[in-house]
Formats: sequence, C-alpha cells, structure tokens
Amino acid sequence: MPLKQNLLTLSAAGVMAFSFAACGDDDTDTASNSSNGSSTETVKPAAEVADLSNGVDTQVTLDAGFVEALGTLKLTPAPVGDAQITKAGVAKFPITGGNVKYFTPGTVTPYVQGEIDHEGSGLSLTAAGGPKVELTDFVVDPGASVLTGKVTVDGTVAAESAPLFFLDGRTLNPLETGPNDTAILEGTTVKLKQEAADLLNQTFKVDALKAGLVIGVAKITVKTAA
Repeated sequence: MPLKQNLLTLSAAGVMAFSFAACGDDDTDTASNSSNGSSTETVKPAAEVADLSNGVDTQVTLDAGFVEALGTLKLTPAPVGDAQITKAGVAKFPITGGNVKYFTPGTVTPYVQGEIDHEGSGLSLTAAGGPKVELTDFVVDPGASVLTGKVTVDGTVAAESAPLFFLDGRTLNPLETGPNDTAILEGTTVKLKQEAADLLNQTFKVDALKAGLVIGVAKITVKTAA
C-alpha cells in the first residue's frame, strides 16, 4: 500500500480509535493486546507506518477556562524548546517521530497502536516567585487515548514519562486533507490526568487543579507523502 494511502487509512483509523477508546472515562482499560485469543504477534496489521518523522505538528488551542485558571493561580505558561504559543493561544509541538499500526477492528484491542513523538518541545508553568515546571517530550498513544511526557521541576527530573493528558475523541471531527500532502485530525478534547493534577498541585502548593480539567482542543497534522 502506498505511503499516502497508508497514512490516510491510519489517520481515519485514528479518528475511530479515539472515538471508541475514549468514550469512557480516563480510567478505562485500553491496554489489552488481544481480543478473542488473537495477539499482535500472530495478526498482521492492515496498514502500518514505521516512521512518522515526516510529521508536521500537534497543535492545542488552549481553553479559555484553563488559561483563566492559570491566571487565578498566578501560573505563567510558556513554550519550551521547539514549541510555540501564538498570540491567539495555540500551542504548537512539532512531530519528530513515532510509528502507527492499524489492525482490522475486532482482531486485536486496541486496533490502532503506536505512538506519535514530540521530542525537544513542551510547555512550562512558572509560579510567581515559585517553582518552574516543564512538561516536555510528549508521546501520544492513540490506543490508550493518553499523552505522556517528561516532568521537570526547577531543572530536576521528577518523572521521565508521566501520564499528563487524557485525549477524549468523542469530539473529533471527520478526517480532513490539508495542503502540501497532509492529513488533519482535529477536535480531540485534551483533559488533565489525575497523575498530572496531583503532581502540579503538590509542586505549586495548591488544590485547584482537578482531573478532567479541559486544557484545550487538539489538531494533529501529519505528512501523507515522503
């Protein structure tokens, strides 16, 4: 299957995977590797992209409620590394690699597996006169509907790979094709995970950050041609 068709198939599969896997709460168990006795070792994927390093970026339009909450807590967000935050409040994180496999639904669970990597970029939160937390090197797991990342507090690594955000696919729009051979998945609601809320509350000595807090709406753009 040509690379372009592969990526379009996988992108469409990602829409369905987020929609189905993320319909429960963020405690839903999506980590199983098999269904009806089948495993990924014996079932061949219907489509596969082994290298996503030609990917474009993941953008998150920050929710007004999240921005207001940060202001109330006197926390200032800023981009880290190759990330950007526009004046319109859109955070952009370049896709640097990863891989995705799409299995025929019903053969294995989850049927979209892999990761989308964003090395060298992230988001920082700095308290007025207090600590600075950096959330970097994001990894999107489409099968588990979760985004993990490295957590650093004042330059010291607190967690190499912590669950940060839940990706709620119930709000996803249909797959779109964009300019310059790209495919676009837009509409996933990004929500704060309990683990991230606990860590941030402890670090900033607050209790206002709760699991499920809406961070924003994601837009993932990937290249459909080498």
